[in-house]
Amino acid sequence: MTTGRRGRLTVYLGAAPGVGKTYAMLDEACRRRARGTDVVVGLVETHGRAATVERIRDLEMVPRRLVEHRGTTLTELDVPAVLERAPKVALVDELAHTNAPGSKHAKRWQDVHELLDAGIDVVTTVNVQHLASLTDDVEAITGVRQRETVPDQVVRDADQIQLVDLSPEQLRRRLAHGNVYRAEQIDASMSSFFRVGNLTALRELALLWLADRVDDALTRYRADHSIDGTWPARERIVVAVTGGPETETLLRRGARIAQRAAGTELLAVHVLPTDGLPSTPSATISAYRALAESLGGTFHTVVGEDVPSAVVDFARGVNATMIVVGVSRHSVWRQALLGSSSAEIARLSGAIDVHLVTHEQAGTGAGVRSRYSSLSPKRRIAGWLTAVLIPVLLTLVLVLFGRDEQNLPSHLMIYLAGVVAVALVGGLWPALATSVVSFAVLSWFFTEPTGLLIIDQPEDIVALVVFVLVAGSVASVVDLAARRTTQAYRSRAEASTLAALSRSVLSGEDTAQAIVQRLAQTFGMADVRLEERDGDRSPWTKVAHESRDTEVGPGSPPAGTGPAETVTEVMIDDRHRLVLAGRVLPASDRQVVEAFGAQARIVLEHRRLREQAAQAEVLEQTESTRTALLAAVSHDLRTPLAVIRTAVDGLGSPDVELDREDRDVLTATIADSTYRLERLIGNLLDLSRLQTGAVRPAMRAASLEEVVPIAVEPWLSELALDVPEDLPLVHTDPGLFERVVANVVSNAVRHSPPGAKVLVTASAARDAVQLRVADAGPGVPDDRKATMFEPFQRLDDTSVDGLGLGLAVASGLAAAVGARIAAEDTPGGGLTMVLTVPRQAPPDDGMVS
Repeated sequence: MTTGRRGRLTVYLGAAPGVGKTYAMLDEACRRRARGTDVVVGLVETHGRAATVERIRDLEMVPRRLVEHRGTTLTELDVPAVLERAPKVALVDELAHTNAPGSKHAKRWQDVHELLDAGIDVVTTVNVQHLASLTDDVEAITGVRQRETVPDQVVRDADQIQLVDLSPEQLRRRLAHGNVYRAEQIDASMSSFFRVGNLTALRELALLWLADRVDDALTRYRADHSIDGTWPARERIVVAVTGGPETETLLRRGARIAQRAAGTELLAVHVLPTDGLPSTPSATISAYRALAESLGGTFHTVVGEDVPSAVVDFARGVNATMIVVGVSRHSVWRQALLGSSSAEIARLSGAIDVHLVTHEQAGTGAGVRSRYSSLSPKRRIAGWLTAVLIPVLLTLVLVLFGRDEQNLPSHLMIYLAGVVAVALVGGLWPALATSVVSFAVLSWFFTEPTGLLIIDQPEDIVALVVFVLVAGSVASVVDLAARRTTQAYRSRAEASTLAALSRSVLSGEDTAQAIVQRLAQTFGMADVRLEERDGDRSPWTKVAHESRDTEVGPGSPPAGTGPAETVTEVMIDDRHRLVLAGRVLPASDRQVVEAFGAQARIVLEHRRLREQAAQAEVLEQTESTRTALLAAVSHDLRTPLAVIRTAVDGLGSPDVELDREDRDVLTATIADSTYRLERLIGNLLDLSRLQTGAVRPAMRAASLEEVVPIAVEPWLSELALDVPEDLPLVHTDPGLFERVVANVVSNAVRHSPPGAKVLVTASAARDAVQLRVADAGPGVPDDRKATMFEPFQRLDDTSVDGLGLGLAVASGLAAAVGARIAAEDTPGGGLTMVLTVPRQAPPDDGMVS
């Protein structure tokens, strides 16, 4: 059924079982039915609660679907039946439920989505501990790992979420009165999951999660209705991050303010210029980002030409209630002339509170960059030289060849070009000096009366003044453009260098040695060393080292080899540092080195986590093997031992007289159980040898016609053997390959039905000989064939014979002797194991004619 509209989803959310979600859902269903709405019960779990049973009695129920699983009959939601019934509203309890194997969907929330797609409104229930994003938090609180979860987005996308709340004391009273669980479960539940602390924490999780969803809805509403004003429904603290030394103080102050009220959000914002060129080193911003996140906040970067406006716009966009900003670092005189960002933010903030934080750098001008910060000393010297030489040269040329007091506009343009040239070479201040000198020269040589700094004509005065203003403006624009171009080239070079480093890491060159090598190559350093230490007072030890000319002693900065030799130390964190020697490292290059250091930290952390993961995997495998072995000893190995003990007791009992036939039966039982025990122990030993790499095959030419009969001798009566005598020789270890065949055949015999023969055939292929062992048993599903060769995999085999090691041992030994083992389906039913053994290469007799 398709109505063309999607159904509406209503979710009743609770903090724990028993708060009344199902009853509230049924109560809503009864109200809707009373209003004439077509409501049916798709699936509701009453858990034997009398009030719930009574409430559901008057509602129409769709019969459940019965599913047989491992001898047990399970009931599930019958989605096709609900679709066929096509009600207006369907009640579906326990949204996070996992469906029984064989169902169309793995999870019940997927069934609900199918109903919604058909246009049926659905009312459902879920506990907060079943939300996927809260699984770790719930486990930390209750000590119980939730196996059934529902993606948060499924609940978040609901059209309506109703919180069913109950205090921990009320819920425990309901539990004690038998309104939640049966009587025999009450004491255990009261002392474990339903402790007051657990319920209080889960209640807080539910309230905070729902508050976030309500806040999302409020944000959408304000955006849809173009509401720019602040609605203080929830405390949000925005910290304006400049990247200066006071940033850490601002972030920590903002965090303390946010901690005063539960649920308050902390957001740090950093404003980039509109040209996208960072005014603060990226490594510094990354460090402050990490600090903000460690304090429980989030870090945001926005682009804006006017910093105060950008900060206020961001605060309004996130519906902030307070802006934390630091007192300006500029001097008092500069603040008086140009104002300050903090004062402008306070003026523009409107209804948003502004918290002004003082700090050590306030009013000192510390960290304020000069206009020459990006120019080298050579550029500055060249700029002042050109500021002197260009006016002199222009004046000489014009005086000697083109002196004409009536051609002042042309002279102004020539001198203006000289100002632009000086601005390109030396920046703003030499260009301004050039414009002043040009003004004096023009007044002396090219305006009446000449030879004096006096101007007769008013229009000449206006022209010269305009010249100075235009020259200063043009010089400022040219200087800014030149600086931005230089910064852009440097940023592109830095980005290219870091991108090359990232590519080397992504391509697998994720070693500390690769980083120090690239550092030495990129910056032309004679020596680069990455060092680490265990503690603050521990000596430094080398992790990676790249040296060209000098040798650096571990634990201390390297000594220079000449006047220009300089050592730079970059601390990555408290335990790692980079030491570079070879030349003076400019501050701009140091920023990139810090980025390299951050990359080195990531590499080291990645390597540490990888080593821990490998160790954890080994421990997990060891623990899995230990657990399986304990289970084996307690069950599989104990069974033949118990049989042997019983038979021996029967044979040795003086109170029982046995005839020869009974003694033969007991003796045969002892022999059979002993053989089974030997085979189990042999498989365990073989598995141990394989895992420790102790298997050393002795490869030689062998004939399957000799190996196979010996390997299958214990099961000859249950086999149909067809191994031709003319098969080519194979290259293997006959003894180990015999164990492979024995394990494969034993597995086939054990899974074959009574009276059915296992077919063992051999045939020659192009470069190998194939041995096929086919049984008529139940077979193995395709999705299990990939895991059937792992240890302790019994594939639903309930027999007591075997640990599930036979195929694992066979696979390991086959690989050791150069053979391959694969599983195929037997035509007509069953499993065929295919052993492929390489043929023996023909001997080279070395004869010549």
